[in-house]
Amino acid sequence: MTPFGAMFLDAPPKEELAIPDFRTHNDRPLSRYSPNLLETIQTARQRQAWLCEWLKSEGNDPLDYVGSAQTSDNYKSLAQRIRQRLDLDADWAEAFASWEDALQALRKATERIGTVVFSNSVVGLNNWRPLDPDEFRGFVLSDPIAPVVFINDADTKSARIFTLAHELAHVWLGRDGLFNLDKMLAADDTTEQYCNLVAAEFLVPEYKLRSRWKEAQSHSKPFHSIAKWFKVSPVVAARRALQLKLISKTTFFNFYEEDRGAWAVHRAEHRSKATGGNFYATQNSRLGRRFSSEIVRAAREGRILYEEAFQLTGMSGKTFQTYADLVLKRARDERE
Repeated sequence: MTPFGAMFLDAPPKEELAIPDFRTHNDRPLSRYSPNLLETIQTARQRQAWLCEWLKSEGNDPLDYVGSAQTSDNYKSLAQRIRQRLDLDADWAEAFASWEDALQALRKATERIGTVVFSNSVVGLNNWRPLDPDEFRGFVLSDPIAPVVFINDADTKSARIFTLAHELAHVWLGRDGLFNLDKMLAADDTTEQYCNLVAAEFLVPEYKLRSRWKEAQSHSKPFHSIAKWFKVSPVVAARRALQLKLISKTTFFNFYEEDRGAWAVHRAEHRSKATGGNFYATQNSRLGRRFSSEIVRAAREGRILYEEAFQLTGMSGKTFQTYADLVLKRARDERE
């Protein structure tokens, strides 16, 4: 709701963002933020604040990898360090048949080491307030106890994998940030360019792409073949080939323009399906495995009021209780 006094201002009040904004459009920084984006960041911060205090009370130590890297580190070395910490090898993505399976495996590995992953395609549970992937693809809220990554689920699955990898690099640097990619190019910022390099190497290792480049060229759609192998989008595959000087800038931008139509279709298809599916399964993605497990445990043990759990999860009453039962069952199944 707009404050009454704001109606008499000559111009709308400028919204301030509490995290660094690395987004650009046509090589220019973006400076306006939608209410949907601002509320999404605020909600993530509230959940992170609660989780930090809870984990401290449980005796959790700071995560040693948060802030352990700097942009002067070799980006290939950092990509390998992240893979090792996640217990993934260089071939990890090829073991999965679909982008969905690969994304879920990467999310699960990320949460297993202590980084919380939230994602949503709308604000909270409000399907009338969609998040725009052209405004942002994700953000990271760094913290030594409970770092948070948010992924915009309105984006395609293959694009979300790159977003998660990019934000993991931010976590290792210990730096907050709001992220998008304009024409698949990072902002003119050292941190963003470095995180993009790390993400690209993490997902598409240089030695593996070079070893399969001739094979890719033998296909009618080489970038689509690379995308299928490494579970990235075709335009990310093309961008990686450009980084490694396997193709020219002209080739990349020609492909980028050709791919824009297909990209729009993919996003439209996703939006048309976004409101379907199992409600409780959607909450696992929206709240993340770690946060949901901890807040359910705190509520069931009587260590926080249910009203606080309702406020932090956006669910209440029987809906929350049903979800809590499913979260506890998931934990039991994983222990067995």
